Amino acid sequence: MKILAIETSCDETAAAIIGDLDNTQSLNPTTNITSSPQILSNVVVSQIDIFAAYGGVIPEVAARSHLEAILPVTHKALDDAHLTKDDIDYIAVTYAPGLLGSLLIGTLTARTLAILWHKPLYAVHHLKSHIYSNWLQEQCIPTFPLLSLVISGGHTQIIYMPEHNHFEIIGTTRDDAVGECFDKVAKILGLPYPGGPSIAKCAEQGDPTKYPLPHPKIDGLDFSFSGLKTAVLRAVQSACNLPITTPSHELASHLTDQQKSDFAASFQSTACDILLEKLNSALQLHPEVNSIVFAGGVSANQALRLKAQKYFTNSKVFFPEPKFSGDNAAMVGAAAYYEILSGVTPVDPYQLNILPRTPIK
Repeated sequence: MKILAIETSCDETAAAIIGDLDNTQSLNPTTNITSSPQILSNVVVSQIDIFAAYGGVIPEVAARSHLEAILPVTHKALDDAHLTKDDIDYIAVTYAPGLLGSLLIGTLTARTLAILWHKPLYAVHHLKSHIYSNWLQEQCIPTFPLLSLVISGGHTQIIYMPEHNHFEIIGTTRDDAVGECFDKVAKILGLPYPGGPSIAKCAEQGDPTKYPLPHPKIDGLDFSFSGLKTAVLRAVQSACNLPITTPSHELASHLTDQQKSDFAASFQSTACDILLEKLNSALQLHPEVNSIVFAGGVSANQALRLKAQKYFTNSKVFFPEPKFSGDNAAMVGAAAYYEILSGVTPVDPYQLNILPRTPIK
């Protein structure tokens, strides 16, 4: 089995070839499997350098950049795997969620190739792909049932998976996603975009206990990060002896480097604790869980990884390799790989709307 996977949900244009070592393998969804998909090639063209000057992604610019890069990236993925279109068995693409213009470039490309090459097409949910990035490591893969914490710039969710291709959202954010909160706090501190890596680097020299920050009191398993963002804003204004009417973009010039590091460390520590506390509450409600799976761009944060390993000492904790934490096509191929083995029906590339076959509910 060889899958050409395409990802263009935001500001990365990516293509990958995913295969397996055993073409006769089949999957019973009620059982755990011990094999994992093989990465034959993985190409990612990032637009971070373009948007660093703007402090965020501009959707129209992202779509145009995808249009320029999508075919060269796809051809390179084939070349790196030493394959041609005739060697491809399936095509997979991210269909949602994401920036509309960006998704349009990827889905139109995948649909066109599926029609021209006469290949089955699989439309893959973006969050599912992030979860399945944990199956791209050969040493050890998660076992079901499991809990997944999906944390990125656009999403913060706890998802329960009893088996492959079955998803239940049991916790979600009521306002900002945690990655969005990282970006906004980074702006307050005058740190470059993207905020996650900038805060993590700045926090290395900081004291995580210097500025106590509140934990939102949200019932159940839902999250809220808008209050934490505001708490950082007020704490910075107070530390600078400035009124609360002072615009956030003026604060960084009043902070010393050490203050920036202390604020970055305090915020990062608090955000990680909030995530782990909610995940632990979910684990108490689902004691049958065998694995805890982290996914999404924020899962690359090393402070979170260290805290999680200490927090869940009695559970199997999985993180994707850092290079697979962000958006990439290998994770799309991995998700499609298990859809194919599970017997999921491919979509019709001629349809106006590509509908999910296994939606995340």
